[in-house]
Amino acid sequence: MSRPVCLVALLALVAGCASTPRPLTGDFVVVYPRQAVAGDRTGEPVRWGGTIIAVEPEAQRTCLQILSRPLGRDARPLRRDPDEGRFIACRAGFYDPEVFADGREVTVTGRIAGVVTRTVGEYSYSMPEVAADVIYLWPPRTEYAYYDPAWPAWSLWYGPGWHFGWHVHYTRPVHRPPPRRRHRGR
Repeated sequence: MSRPVCLVALLALVAGCASTPRPLTGDFVVVYPRQAVAGDRTGEPVRWGGTIIAVEPEAQRTCLQILSRPLGRDARPLRRDPDEGRFIACRAGFYDPEVFADGREVTVTGRIAGVVTRTVGEYSYSMPEVAADVIYLWPPRTEYAYYDPAWPAWSLWYGPGWHFGWHVHYTRPVHRPPPRRRHRGR
């Protein structure tokens, strides 16, 4: 009897580790921006993400030009080289270009509205336009650099100077509670 309870608790714990934000959940077609330009995919629901290249506020809506990147389990763009092309995401209202700045990561859900052509330099570039329901702006990633004193010990096994010194780790900040102080009885 306790085994099924432990299994359910373990599954709940694992599911909570990489959860997708509620506005980004739903059923979406697995198609990439390059594929959407090649075929007629108008009206299909998509969830795409990437890095903002440009923000174009208009009178009634704001369009974001986004360099597409693959999404992780939590629907956040991964830190990989882009290979999926560009797309435009448009939504009613004003999105401040200072908040939605170049280089920020976003995930967009919506329907493909068609294909538009924009110029990149002097090149005419066709990209899909998404009528966005949600434009989810991710918080900036935090990078830490620290000195790991255990690495010199590893050099004994792998040779002198192997991985010795400063290392940059790309992680989220870990907030730990302050240590408890033990009071000695008098």
